[in-house]
Amino acid sequence: MQQYIEVEFRTGRIGYYRNREELNIQPENLIIVEVERGDDIAQVVHLGLEEDEIAPEVLTSKNLSIRRHASSEDIDKMRNLSYEEEKASRTFLSILERYPFEMKLIETIYQFDGNKLTFFFTAEGRIDFRTFVRELATVFKTRIELHQTSGRDEARRLGGFGMCGKQYCCGSFLKRFNQVTIKMVKDQNLAGNLTKISGPCGRLLCCLNFEEDFYVEEVKGFPLIGTFVSYQNTKMMVFRLNVIGKKIMLASEEGIIQEIDLDEFSKLPIISLPILE
Repeated sequence: MQQYIEVEFRTGRIGYYRNREELNIQPENLIIVEVERGDDIAQVVHLGLEEDEIAPEVLTSKNLSIRRHASSEDIDKMRNLSYEEEKASRTFLSILERYPFEMKLIETIYQFDGNKLTFFFTAEGRIDFRTFVRELATVFKTRIELHQTSGRDEARRLGGFGMCGKQYCCGSFLKRFNQVTIKMVKDQNLAGNLTKISGPCGRLLCCLNFEEDFYVEEVKGFPLIGTFVSYQNTKMMVFRLNVIGKKIMLASEEGIIQEIDLDEFSKLPIISLPILE
C-alpha cells in the first residue's frame, strides 16, 4: 500500500503527497510542493500515512509531486510575503469601502509562487461578491479566492490564549475541528452554564472532545440518571454523577439532596430503573 506525507500549507489547508523521489524528509521540514496552479510551500506534519488512514475526499486526484526541500532563499521569500500580504490587505479594505456589504478581513495569504491570493473573512450571512472578486483580480493580476470562515476558524487564525492559560488548541496543535456536542457536555456534568465552557469563537470548547472517551468509559461503573434507590429509608433518585470524584448526587421527592460515594451507593437497594426510550 502506498504511503503519504501529510503537509500543512500557510492557509491552514492540509495536503497529502507521495515521496516518489525518496527525499530525506522529516516532520516540521519546509518543502516546496506542486499544487493545482503552480508551486507552494508547506510544512511536513506526518510521515508514513497509509492510504486507508486518509479520507478519500482529501486525496488529490492528480499526481502532484514534492519538488524539493525549501532552501534558505525560499524561506526568506516566504518571510517577505508577509509584507506583500499586508499591502494586499490594505488594498482589499480600500476597495471594500465602495461596496454595500460588510466583511471582516481575517487573514491574507499569497501562494508561494504568487499565482493565487486568498482572503479569509467573516460576514453576516452569504454575500454575492462576484463583482468584488473581479475587481480584486484586475488590481492584483492573479487568481483571487475569498473564503468565508466560521468563528472557530477566525479564532484559529487570529490566535490567543484560552481560560487554561495556554494557546488555543486550534491555533497550536489541532489540525482539524472535531464536532463538540451537547451530549459531551452532559456526559461530563457541565451543563450548568454553557458560557463557561465556550471558547472565544462562541462554540463549545474543543477540549470537551478530548476528554469524552474518558468519561464514557468511566461512567460504565455508575448508575443511570433517574435510578430510584432506598437511602436511609427514603426513596431517592440519582440526578447527577461526579465521575472524577466518584460521587453520586441523590434527591428525594421533598427536595433533600444527598451526595454519597460510589462504593456506598453500590450497597443500596434499587427500587426502580429509568425507562429508556
